[in-house]
Amino acid sequence: MSKIQVLDPITIDKIAAGEVIERPASVVKELVENAIDAGATAVVVEIKDGGISFMRITDNGCGIDREDVRSAFLRHSTSKIRSVDDLLHIGSLGFRGEALSSISAVAQVELITKTKDQTFGTLYRIAGGKEETLEDTGAPDGTTFIIRQLFYNTPARRKFLKTPMTEASHVGDLMTRLALSHPHISFQFINNGQSKLHTSGNGKLKDVIYHIYGREIASNLLQAEYDTPGLKITGFLGKPIISRGNRNFENYYVNGRYARNSIISRAIEDAYKDFTMQHKYPFVVLHIEIDGEHVDVNVHPTKMELRFNNQQEVYNAIYSAVDQGLHEKELIPHVEMPEPKPAVRSTPESKPAVRSTPEPKTVVRSAPEPKTAVRSAPEHNLEYFMSKMKERVLAEHEEKKKKEETVTKQPVNTIQTIAEEKTPYMQNTAVRPQISTQTTAPEPPKQMELFEDHLLTREAMQKYKVVGQVFETYWLVEYDNSLYIIDQHAAHERVLYEKTLKSMQTREFTSQMISPPIVLNLSMREAELLNTYMDRFTRIGFEIEEFGQDSYAVRAVPDNLFSIAKKELLIQMLDSLSDEIARNQSPDLIDEKIASMSCKAAVKGNMKLSVQEVDALIGELLSLDNPYHCPHGRPTIIAMTKRELEKKFKRIV
Repeated sequence: MSKIQVLDPITIDKIAAGEVIERPASVVKELVENAIDAGATAVVVEIKDGGISFMRITDNGCGIDREDVRSAFLRHSTSKIRSVDDLLHIGSLGFRGEALSSISAVAQVELITKTKDQTFGTLYRIAGGKEETLEDTGAPDGTTFIIRQLFYNTPARRKFLKTPMTEASHVGDLMTRLALSHPHISFQFINNGQSKLHTSGNGKLKDVIYHIYGREIASNLLQAEYDTPGLKITGFLGKPIISRGNRNFENYYVNGRYARNSIISRAIEDAYKDFTMQHKYPFVVLHIEIDGEHVDVNVHPTKMELRFNNQQEVYNAIYSAVDQGLHEKELIPHVEMPEPKPAVRSTPESKPAVRSTPEPKTVVRSAPEPKTAVRSAPEHNLEYFMSKMKERVLAEHEEKKKKEETVTKQPVNTIQTIAEEKTPYMQNTAVRPQISTQTTAPEPPKQMELFEDHLLTREAMQKYKVVGQVFETYWLVEYDNSLYIIDQHAAHERVLYEKTLKSMQTREFTSQMISPPIVLNLSMREAELLNTYMDRFTRIGFEIEEFGQDSYAVRAVPDNLFSIAKKELLIQMLDSLSDEIARNQSPDLIDEKIASMSCKAAVKGNMKLSVQEVDALIGELLSLDNPYHCPHGRPTIIAMTKRELEKKFKRIV
């Protein structure tokens, strides 16, 4: 058996570094917190290759005296506490005295610092825990740390780092948290020479939120204020319309420190419970000030966990603050309608052009006016496009009508005609090849169904009979001595889900162009997720391209998502992907997530359907492998046999 012996200092430092330094973001966190404790009003963080090869953290704080530089890199050396009693009233972000020692043990560190009363600055280099240089240098007031080759002497640790993009996204998330926690400090984050974040430091929290998250979130905020003896809460609450699919947007800070605590999260989510749907999480930025004797931050070396000795009081206070903020104002969503000016101009010209034959004359009249055409080119192009589109759609209607009159006297599907009148742009050439390929036999033209591309056969029609509809949501169907009650929304969800999955697996899909494109402003982590699964999105019909810094333009979507293609839907897709533990998901899981989004195009309850449409829906539902539940687990159909009915009416005893 081996003898017990004391480890050498270098090995001890490397072991301790493993507790504090997990990745480049850990280094940035420790050094930026030191800068905040030093009274800095401006902090600049620059990284390259995700921070693995290079990090530079510069501040304009008080600096470090020359005689204290060597001591700063010793274990448990700190200027923030002096005795164990100070742990009960910690007012600084750092206090353990382990950061510089841990960083210098696993990286090459260069320190340049100067205090206000010194003439020259100090340059200090240390690598792997061994001092290399200590000399004078020219420097401005403040401190600059340059960290090179993180984990260069611990290859096992370096091997477990992620890609530079992933590590950079962690640093970006950290800088976002720090900027929100200290709005009075100007933060700048530079990644590979590009400025990703730069706040003004004017002390206004709402300005920081606007700078980080944009106008959409900043314009949907409610103020939160709550004050009770020993505890004060201030900040902003997001309206329920900007709820997200994960907890990444729950930002709360205890005495200026970002940390995670289940009590705080539960209080926030419980207060939002009546305002958000299931599996939706709110956007909040809350600053919580609490007496130091009630909170323990010395739980973990990274100081990311907190404990309260008055948990119930903290829960009640946070719940009350959020609940009061949400009830202070009526949260009735405001719907903005697009201005119909171009449509108003185009309709009077396009209607007579359709009704009367001399439509070419109106075009000829406008042609010999090049000056006016140049002035109003967008209007002319729009009017010309609308008139041509209406002419084309009406011509197709007339042709279809003539063919249907000669072939059959069957009435036209109500919902289909409504869809054609409202959205004539969907009847384009990109969709028609899909329909034509599925009609293999040269049959007479038929009306396209709402739910599927083929009609029900007469044999299938004879097997069941639609009795009627109740509550404009549930359909009663008689089939094989049983009464079936079908939820039209859940049934249509299942049909769309399996149809989308099938088209993705067989690559039978069509893309629908959208104009104007949907512009997504993504965080670094969301952008990484999008790039990771870009081929999967492209394969099912999305067309996405870069649109400036951290922005992406969605120019085309799958045809079955066209009617619901909105920014919130695409963000929800990315949120659902980011919730998974493993990034390397199987393709089937990704397909199922995207297919479940197509369910939002399903018909809703209280939406009237014709008998022909319900026939199509039921026939398609009965042909599925699992017609019994919608993709979210709710039943699509329940049954009651004839025998059970007869027992209820006492016809059978």
